[in-house]
Formats: sequence, structure tokens, C-alpha cells
Amino acid sequence: MTGRSRLKLFCLLAVLACVVNFAISPEVSAKPKKDVGSGSGKALGKLKKNRENSPPSLSGTPDGVVLENSFYEFVPSASDPDGDTLTFAINNRPGWADFDPTTGALYGTPSAADVGRYSAIQIAVSDGLATAELSPFDIDVTSTTLASVTLQWQPPTENTDGTPLTDLAGYRIYYGVDPADLSGLIELSNPGLTSYVVEALTPNTWYFAMTSVNDRGQESDFSNQLIGDTR
Repeated sequence: MTGRSRLKLFCLLAVLACVVNFAISPEVSAKPKKDVGSGSGKALGKLKKNRENSPPSLSGTPDGVVLENSFYEFVPSASDPDGDTLTFAINNRPGWADFDPTTGALYGTPSAADVGRYSAIQIAVSDGLATAELSPFDIDVTSTTLASVTLQWQPPTENTDGTPLTDLAGYRIYYGVDPADLSGLIELSNPGLTSYVVEALTPNTWYFAMTSVNDRGQESDFSNQLIGDTR
């Protein structure tokens, strides 16, 4: 072979084994009425002009994942320029969580029975005249049970130029939770293998790809990516 050998890797298969509105009240303003005099032209009283209301602000980034039997808490940051008393409200509160209308705190400990996704949760704050809201968010309650993924493949038999492959030395398995960053690496030095079990995977969506390697350390292109959901 001349140049860098390029190896083919075919048919990456997988068997997954898992144990597994607030409405803003319109501000009303009124022109103060003049007191009617008693003939002397003197006012009978004084009117206090209504001040203009400034809306409250609300911020914070909730965690999107919590493990079963683990405590979860999110407390947003709220303020009001006028110093008004603030009241919090929530839409789509998860059944396993409590909510404090005086602080906006969302907290609780989900159990194994609560594993799943809780979507479109939204917290808002009001000063009685205006409201501010956080963007809707999701919380995934995941299992603490580790999972495994079984990869199966057919060994390559030829190089990319069509010549027979006679110096296959092994394989490399790349994996991770980001398809653009497969940072995990498993090196297999047995060219006769046709399957491998990747173990101790946390609940998540995992991405896998493989390469083959010859006895000079030259590596093929990546195989097609496999997606495994261990949640």
C-alpha cells in the first residue's frame, strides 16, 4: 500500500440495555379633580398625585436535570425598582416539587416513580400592577441506575482502494453525550472482535462511532454514528 492506508468499517449496530398569563393589569391614571370651593375659593383638601409604576424584574437559570432521590432547588432572583411587595406564581409545577409564592423557590426530591421529563415550567413575579416571567423550562428526572450499550459490527476486509486488508490490528470506540465531541475512547487490540459492551453509562443520550486500526497504527475514517438513550 502507498500513502496512508484507509480502512473501511461496516455495519455498526447496537442493542441498548438499560436498567432502567399572567396578565399585566393596565395602569390607570387620572387627573386630580379640583376641590370645589365654598365661595371663598379655598380648596377643601389636597390630592396626592399617583406615581408611575415600574415593573419588577426576574432572572435565573434553572438546572435542567436532577437524579432520582436527590434534592432539587431553584430560587430565581427578583427585584422591584419601587420597592413594592412581590408575589410569585408558577405554571406546570412538577407534582414532586413544592413552590414558595413569597420567594419563588421551586424545590423537592423526586423518587424513582418520578423519573421522566417535566416540560414548560414557568415562574412569574408580580408587584400587583405588572408582571415579569422567566422563559419556560424543562426538568428531567433521571434514574441513578447505570446502563450499558452493546455495539456489534462486521470486521472490514479491504482497504478503501479495494486491496485486501491483511494487517487489521484492532478497533477504537469513541463515545460521548455530545455528537460533536466524542471524548470517551476505548481501544480494542483484538481484530477478531465483532461486539463490545460499553458499561457504566449514566442516564443520558449517548453517541458512538468506531474506527479500525492496522498494525502500523493507521486509522480509518469514523463509522456512522449510533445514538443510544440510557434514560
